Amino acid sequence: MRSVEETPTRPSDYAALSATYGSLLGTLVLAARTRGRDPIRAAELPALGLATFALAKLVAKEKVETWVREPFVDEASREPKGRGLRYAVGELLTCTRCLGAWSSLGLVALRVTRPTEARVVTAVLATSALNDWLQSGFSALCAMSDRAAVEDREQRVAASDTSSNVRSLR
Repeated sequence: MRSVEETPTRPSDYAALSATYGSLLGTLVLAARTRGRDPIRAAELPALGLATFALAKLVAKEKVETWVREPFVDEASREPKGRGLRYAVGELLTCTRCLGAWSSLGLVALRVTRPTEARVVTAVLATSALNDWLQSGFSALCAMSDRAAVEDREQRVAASDTSSNVRSLR
């Protein structure tokens, strides 16, 4: 990550993002106070974490969300556009960790204010994240299998060549 001095931004641009996040978080805390003693149970955190992962990845990386990033990010270079706050928002939209904080804020806010709907959204996003991880694991296993098959084939060819060379020497 480049320092503020290395970007076309000012500290106040990031302060605006931080103030917005802090204001939303404060509002959520106040809303949670009216919802009872334990608005979110610890058992819900893994699903919310997976949902946050899926939502952040979707917004930051997937083609379908280009329309969200386009005003702030050059899609070809994946670099933020413009100067000031526009550039800072572009940085935010290309950072899955950064978006994770905002995504979790939104998902928790939904859970606190609309629990039933939030469970549906969280379930969809969490299963999407699990699917993403399983697809990645499957791809990795296939690649390992393909490499092993190539290595096995190369060893058989090398052994066959060695055997042919020995026979020709006789």
